This record gives sequence, structure tokens and C-alpha cells, in this order.
Amino acid sequence: MLKFLIADDHPLYREALIAALSTEFEKARYFESDCLDSTLNTLNKNRSMSIILLDLTMPGCENYYGLLRVRQRFPDIPVAIVSATETLSVISQTMEFGASAYIPKTTRTADIIDAVKQVLRGNEWLPEGLKNSVAEVQGEILNVAEQVRALTPKQFKVLRLVRKGMMNKQIAAELNVTEATVKAHISSIFKQFNVKSRTQILIAIEKLQFE
Repeated sequence: MLKFLIADDHPLYREALIAALSTEFEKARYFESDCLDSTLNTLNKNRSMSIILLDLTMPGCENYYGLLRVRQRFPDIPVAIVSATETLSVISQTMEFGASAYIPKTTRTADIIDAVKQVLRGNEWLPEGLKNSVAEVQGEILNVAEQVRALTPKQFKVLRLVRKGMMNKQIAAELNVTEATVKAHISSIFKQFNVKSRTQILIAIEKLQFE
């Protein structure tokens, strides 16, 4: 039996996507998640998932971390990105980082079904008109992606709050941990990115931001 994981933080969109897929995959079993943590928990319990339809920007997935983390932990499960973003650079990076398909949320049902079928067959899928437009991703961006991929979920949560301009004390309160724990995470992040300041980290991570 086919097993689909719909990973999106909008319940109405999850319902709509399941309804669309059910017209073709009626006997499939559908799972849902609404953030990176619930996505990883679902995958840990269901390692025979056939495909993941993943929203790029749901909580915990910013800066491609969700895609990078899922591909790292579950390399045998294909990922189709479903996103409201249609910027060519984002699509190019998404495919380079391991997605098998990029499905804009404006895609009609027939094309979504075609995309899923192609991915299940082991192929890649892109919207018509974009197949020949995807650009090669620069090596510098790939290096940053690898550094992000290597972060633990807790380190990435700290990094997200650093990006928001929060100080160590504020981050500790937000995550309900000690300030010493936050300092330890930031020190590990510095080592991972080979930098010595918050500013240098932000400059590096900017390369993965959506345009």
C-alpha cells in the first residue's frame, strides 16, 4: 500500500491536497504533519513511507533545513516540495538539495498527480516551462547547505533565534533552557560554520534565504 506524508502547517491545504491525490490514489494511506518535529516523528514511526510532500516554510523548515534534514535522515524516501514560492533560484536550490519534484501550490490537480507518479517511479518532476530553466547552484551555496545540514535540531532552533536578533538570555527563555546551554549551542554553530561572530553566521546563512 502506498503511504503519503503531507507535511504542511495549513490544515485546509493538507485536506485539499489529500482530496486531490485521493482522486487517483484512493487506496493510499495518508499521514499528516504540521512542523519539522512532527514530520520527523511520523517518519521515525513509518519508515516505509512512499513519498513526502513537504512545505518548504512550515515551522522548523526555514532556510531549507527541513528538506536537508529529511533527506539526511531518510535518504530512501523521495521528497516532493509543495510551495507557494516560485522563484527560480529557490527551485534550483531545492532540486540541488535533494528534492525529486517542485510543485507550486498553484499547480492544477492533474499535474500534481503526474508529479507524484513520476516521483514514485524514481523520476524528477518540474512544472512545464521550468525544466530547462533550473540553474546550477554555486559551490559556495552548497557548502553552506552542508553546514546547515550538519546542525542538530536544537542548534538550528538557536540559529533561527539568533537570526531574529535575540540575545542569549532571550533565547534561553524562549527555549526554556539555561543561558549556558545556549552559549554551548552557539559555540558549536561557530565551529560548524568556521566563524567567530554572529554577524559572520548571518552573512553565511543569508545565502540560503528565499528571494
